[in-house]
Amino acid sequence: MALEGRVAIVTGSGGGLGRSHVLYLARKGARVVVNDLAQDAADGVAAEIHAAGGSALAIAGSVTDERAVANMVARAVDRWGRVDILVNNAGILRDRSFAKMSLDDFRAVIEVHLMGAVHCTRAVWEPMRQQRYGRIVMTTSSSGLYGNFGQANYAAAKMGLVGLMQTLAIEGERYGIRVNCLAPTAATQMTEGVLSPESLRLLDPARVSPGLLALVGEDAPTRTILCAGAGNFAAANVTLTHGYHAGAGPDAGEQVIAHWRDVTDRTGEIVPAYGFTQAEREVASAGFSAPVLEVKR
Repeated sequence: MALEGRVAIVTGSGGGLGRSHVLYLARKGARVVVNDLAQDAADGVAAEIHAAGGSALAIAGSVTDERAVANMVARAVDRWGRVDILVNNAGILRDRSFAKMSLDDFRAVIEVHLMGAVHCTRAVWEPMRQQRYGRIVMTTSSSGLYGNFGQANYAAAKMGLVGLMQTLAIEGERYGIRVNCLAPTAATQMTEGVLSPESLRLLDPARVSPGLLALVGEDAPTRTILCAGAGNFAAANVTLTHGYHAGAGPDAGEQVIAHWRDVTDRTGEIVPAYGFTQAEREVASAGFSAPVLEVKR
């Protein structure tokens, strides 16, 4: 089994996509922490895993509660000695058009999706650094990557997770920590009433979870956004075009408008290795070839 001996935490795994994830990881040999707000839900999934011959620990707690998250990680380490895999899956929806959305609903979604992932990742980060091994998956969404009507809060949180992944992958590289994103499309309570019955049948969460194996295994990539649904898997990228150098003259703004086609031409676009790639290319276009700065580690 590919994940034999590994210890995985999956948040929000008492039902829906999280349940599918944790069952899949257990089938691949991982010892798993089933986390959910409701202890009964977590216990039920853990019982399924035990019945199938797997090893699971059911822990209730909100990812928005730093103390509860720290306790969850401590219990996993006490039980199995390590944490190898974290899948930040817990989430909520508070959909409304931006004009009608309350700030409370905006903050609630940010707190669960983005800050919840921060709390969980921070709790496993030092143990993973010490053991020089870790696999972390952030759950992003096409709503964050490309936008969706009525989901400004959700989209902001999900794109925030991409930025978090990009930076943590760079910082974790020397410690053997690889960080990726999964952008799932699955039939869950969060998508009922949004998609047709036939689409929901095809978008069984069990057709998403196999993508995790590529993201959390020994040969996992890092800084990858894997899109998964209905058994189809694709990669999304944040790219940078070659662009157009307008200089610093008084007509620079007008030049940008006049050369908009050059600015947005995707021929030869790249996936930057780090954020300062943009600055390096910008100063190079002005005739300066030295690195902008040294990346601090």
